Amino acid sequence: MYDLIIIGAGPAGLSAAVYGMRAGLSLMVLEQTPMGGGQVIDTSEVDNYLGMPGISGFDLGQKFRSHADALGVSFQGGRVVSIHDGKDKKTVETADGTKYEARALILAGGAEHAKLGVPGEESFRGQGVSYCATCDGAFFKKRDVAVVGGGDVAVEDAVYLAALCRKVYLIHRRDSLRAAKSLQKKLFSCENVEILWDSALQEISGTDLVEGITVRQIKEDSTRELAVEGVFIAVGMKPKTEAYRGTVACDEGGYLIAGEDCATNIPGIFAAGDIRTKTLRQIVTAVSDGACAVASAERYLSFAIE
Repeated sequence: MYDLIIIGAGPAGLSAAVYGMRAGLSLMVLEQTPMGGGQVIDTSEVDNYLGMPGISGFDLGQKFRSHADALGVSFQGGRVVSIHDGKDKKTVETADGTKYEARALILAGGAEHAKLGVPGEESFRGQGVSYCATCDGAFFKKRDVAVVGGGDVAVEDAVYLAALCRKVYLIHRRDSLRAAKSLQKKLFSCENVEILWDSALQEISGTDLVEGITVRQIKEDSTRELAVEGVFIAVGMKPKTEAYRGTVACDEGGYLIAGEDCATNIPGIFAAGDIRTKTLRQIVTAVSDGACAVASAERYLSFAIE
């Protein structure tokens, strides 16, 4: 039985692994995908991670993994389907029926951006299609871009991009925004933002990079071609928490409820990174969560031993 099992090998999980190994804990990282790395490996360039400006997301993810490998972290593959909180141990079961036991768990499986499912979205991901304006907006300075969505995140993204880009189109399916009124006020004051009401993104096109989009006006059932170099999709996030719901408390969005100490409602089970309730989901906050979760796990394990 391990002291600690970490589920997920993204920035939060790998950070937890490094801190756990340095703390002398017996641990294992359980990861669903062969490579791991989380969302960062799909990012063409990361320019806001301290000390590593301009690094590719893939290279940064590999550096995280190499650090864990150098410390001798054990990795196992498998998709987690359930966890069980026992009296003296936690049990993790994977899709193939394998069960692993530990005295504490760190859940760091992350979250994924909700997709539109339109032609070009997947093929141009990282080549003009982005799901994070604060991550990638700087690459589109003085260019024309589009934002898709009508909630707080979409409006915040449009306002943020308006300060960088020449022109911002905000594409929204309805005739009113769902964002907070204070955010809408900021948006309406941006002279270079054009809102396309009752509209839906139909296709993203280009050769090697995004060059344009097709937008359908729903009420008129007409289409419009727009020349843009960036498309920012902000239609929500989906935390990867299906295997934990019913065991660990979640908020209405499905995120695991945990504070800055990463402790959930179950003693000995911690949540780190994009999977937990938090204000800012970035690589740097995920890495910080990994460290905080291990510190909390150490305290829990010390208490359990006593």
